[in-house]
Amino acid sequence: LRGWALAGLLCALRAGGTELTFELPDSHKQCFHQELERGVKFTLDYQVIAGGHYDVDCYVEDPSGRTIYKEAKKQYDSFPHRTETQGVYTFCFSNEFSTFSHKTVYFDFQVGDEPPILPDMSTRVTALTQMESACVTIHEALNAVIDSQTHYRLREAQDRSRAEDLNGRVSYWSVGETLILFVVSIGQVVLLKSFFTEKRPSSGSAGT
Repeated sequence: LRGWALAGLLCALRAGGTELTFELPDSHKQCFHQELERGVKFTLDYQVIAGGHYDVDCYVEDPSGRTIYKEAKKQYDSFPHRTETQGVYTFCFSNEFSTFSHKTVYFDFQVGDEPPILPDMSTRVTALTQMESACVTIHEALNAVIDSQTHYRLREAQDRSRAEDLNGRVSYWSVGETLILFVVSIGQVVLLKSFFTEKRPSSGSAGT
């Protein structure tokens, strides 16, 4: 693992999950490892928010080295899975197919099922009270707000990257046009000056 490859911005750490944004240099691969129990559900969401064509290779391996997920040149994707064996699971992001484009990758790794809002919610047989129903509704609405904020934050970062890239290209193009106009202007002045310059006869011809 190359520590400098992590432009390590820890965005958030929630119960049972981690969100991370990191830089992935060209021709490099970055892997992460997580030890999980058997029968545990995990979900890997990722998205490329800057660099090149906004694509990256991703694969996930179980403790035995078997590849349980593999995608090439994806901009974003989601992979839910329930573990079948106990051990260290590895998920890697690869930019080895690119020779000059750095990427900025975001991923959200969630482990385990969401615990119930109420302690006895899964075993109770009576209907929820009005206050309990309101709590459940508010909880679901807050989760939806969190997901929407994450989505719009990623979209904003991606659009900003594209705008900065476009601005740089426009700036370079403008500088190139300015230099070309400067060279053409000087060439026109020199050419016009040569048309109106009087050619004086040489001294030998005048003496004869």
